[in-house]
Amino acid sequence: MAPMTAMPSNAVVIVGGGLAGLTAAYHLHRNGLDFTLVEARNRLGGRILTADPKTDVSQDGFDLGPSWFWPDINPAVGEFARKLELPFFPQYSDGAMVFQRSRETAPERYDTMRQPPISMRLAGGIGAVVSALAGRLPRASLRLATKVTRIEKTAAGVKVRFRGGDGSANDIEACHVVLALPPRLLAETIIFDPVPTDQVQKLWRDTPTWMAPHAKVFALYDRPFWREAGLSGAARSMVGPLVEIHDATTSTGKAALFGFVGVAAPTRNQAGRDAIINASIAQLAQLFGPEALDPISTLIKDWADDPLTATPLDQIAGDHPQGGRREWVDQTWRNWISLAGSETAINDPGYLAGAIEAGEGAAMTLISRRDGDRSSLDLGCVDRSRS
Repeated sequence: MAPMTAMPSNAVVIVGGGLAGLTAAYHLHRNGLDFTLVEARNRLGGRILTADPKTDVSQDGFDLGPSWFWPDINPAVGEFARKLELPFFPQYSDGAMVFQRSRETAPERYDTMRQPPISMRLAGGIGAVVSALAGRLPRASLRLATKVTRIEKTAAGVKVRFRGGDGSANDIEACHVVLALPPRLLAETIIFDPVPTDQVQKLWRDTPTWMAPHAKVFALYDRPFWREAGLSGAARSMVGPLVEIHDATTSTGKAALFGFVGVAAPTRNQAGRDAIINASIAQLAQLFGPEALDPISTLIKDWADDPLTATPLDQIAGDHPQGGRREWVDQTWRNWISLAGSETAINDPGYLAGAIEAGEGAAMTLISRRDGDRSSLDLGCVDRSRS
């Protein structure tokens, strides 16, 4: 086993570098509260992944995770984008939608009308919000390729144990831990001492992880030829393997179609990635014409096959995570940890809006405690001298 080394104390440790964790870090930093953000992946963003044709993170790519937000029903996302000075544009919807009823009948076309709520996309992809937030944080406070394995309550606060990419084990002493990852993943991957109550652990495991059972396939083209044929790029299918398809052309004109795979994760795994991609391209040709048979590149992201997103419980699609107030932490841990994954949001759990709400809520609670709001629980060892 690699040697264990001690790490300096921190006011707050944030576990998870997705939108919720980055939002929490952004507000803590703006309010002068020290933090260390620990992310198991070698990139920030979590389920936000804007990628180039090689699936590398891109500043002008294709959204393998979330693609849209709806300012009319999720105003917090639009306001956050404006605060970060991120332009956005409406999802392309001009032209007809295609409906595939069966393999025996020709696809049907239906005229579409743009109706609210209008789906909006960030210029450069949803990953633009990740870059914008990361650029506003001190680089020394971000630790990538670092997986938290154990969280222990001590006399002085909380000890967080993690393993780096080189295999070394390290401890961070903290006053509070913000757990900005899906509750189900938390229950499966981190050991707690003392162990949370059975009721809390059951709540964590019973909370579905947004996107975890799903997969997306992209076909990239030299131009959006479907638009020339009067098609919006939107399609619905009762045949598959893609069940919902959209125009994924970027704001800079990189042409693409993408679809959600309607085949369950175990069947996808058995069939293999190449078979899913080949069947998807054949289906796109049935829907949009023979030009769809010749993409310049393809992409697939199967979130159920991502161990930093999905657990064995996520292999079959279930219900969407529910909103509302819940007791995510038991009495023993209440002053020392808080859950801030998108699934824990009171409103819009699982969505981008939920991640922003959960991350901001966790941060503002800690800031108010630091500043001496005696109506809230004590933050414990956070240094009040900085307030």
